[in-house]
Amino acid sequence: MSPAIPAKYLIALLGLTLSAFVFNTSEFMPIALLIDISNSFSMTPSETGIMITAYAWVVALLSLPLMLLASRMNLKRLLLLTIGVFAAGQFLAGLATSFPMLMGARILVACAHSIFWAIVSPIGTLLVTRAHKPFALGIIASGSSIAMILGLPLGRVIGLAAGWRMTFLLIAGIAVLLLAYLSITLPKLGSSASISARELPALVRQPPVFIAYIITVFFATGYYTAYSYIEPFLKDIAGFSADGITYTLIFLGCCGLLGSALFSRLYGRHRHGVLTGSLIALLAAFSTWYFDAQAAVLILAACVLMGVAATLFGVALQAELMRLVPAGATTIILAIFSGIFNLGIGSGSFLGGRVSSAGLLSCIGFAGAALMLLALLVLRTLYLPHLRTQKTSNHG
Repeated sequence: MSPAIPAKYLIALLGLTLSAFVFNTSEFMPIALLIDISNSFSMTPSETGIMITAYAWVVALLSLPLMLLASRMNLKRLLLLTIGVFAAGQFLAGLATSFPMLMGARILVACAHSIFWAIVSPIGTLLVTRAHKPFALGIIASGSSIAMILGLPLGRVIGLAAGWRMTFLLIAGIAVLLLAYLSITLPKLGSSASISARELPALVRQPPVFIAYIITVFFATGYYTAYSYIEPFLKDIAGFSADGITYTLIFLGCCGLLGSALFSRLYGRHRHGVLTGSLIALLAAFSTWYFDAQAAVLILAACVLMGVAATLFGVALQAELMRLVPAGATTIILAIFSGIFNLGIGSGSFLGGRVSSAGLLSCIGFAGAALMLLALLVLRTLYLPHLRTQKTSNHG
């Protein structure tokens, strides 16, 4: 039996989890406030949705360059600087008087995002022993899930009651408090990477790493094609009330939290089953969206599959990449993962916007399902067979 994690490191892990909560709340807050922001600037939801796309594409473009620039910086100092930039961006978003100003503030937040998701998981695993790494990754992922439970719906409630700007200002205040908390509780850490830019191509060209990135593109694009427009879908197609949409988002987040808990318990013993089962569940969920709109209970059933499987698969992909590369390369390899994942988010929200603009919002789940099927096919025909071959060769 592994020794317990010391309390001082659990306290630091709590700070990282809360940071994940705040960053994830901020990233997807516009989804919950899409209609309110659109009305504020006399725009349609599909026009305002470009904010989600632009944010994701900025992260996709900047994750690797910014991480390479910061790779020799002390990890604690880098994390605190990242949270400081994040807080500044949220504050400016809360003061935005025009859509271009809001876009500029969101791009500043995207720069902080580019670094944060590349370093938070490696920092978490540095605080624990090898046996506790799945727990550390799972608890940090739970911060993202809790954001779906409380962050997005709470942001929506505050936005509807006091205006969407107040939601951004509140996030800025919480970020400042987290900055102070982590400056006290996080221990001293080394630099974030020990590889150079010249070594990077060889690392990425490793077949399992490269294939994992292809899967990431299909998974993220497929999921966010549908999820980015879940609010208009629930309102216009399923006929949900404003409160009904809020409660559905809360329920979806609760299911994501269950996915985080399942990861901690299942991944170490059933890696391949977790990866395959998660994608099958997502394929089933999106394939039935069109029919689910006929009854609230079917929508909730789809939310169970979406919340559990998306969290489970997303964290498992990060864990896979961290297993495939040396410890000194994890922040760089996760920066690329974050960039590719956000390329998928941006592409998905863009594709979802085109489907919605074409008057096919009711069929948006089919578009997500098609891409999820591609992710499953690549996983089963390329990624898992390669791992089995690699394992056999190592044993031989």
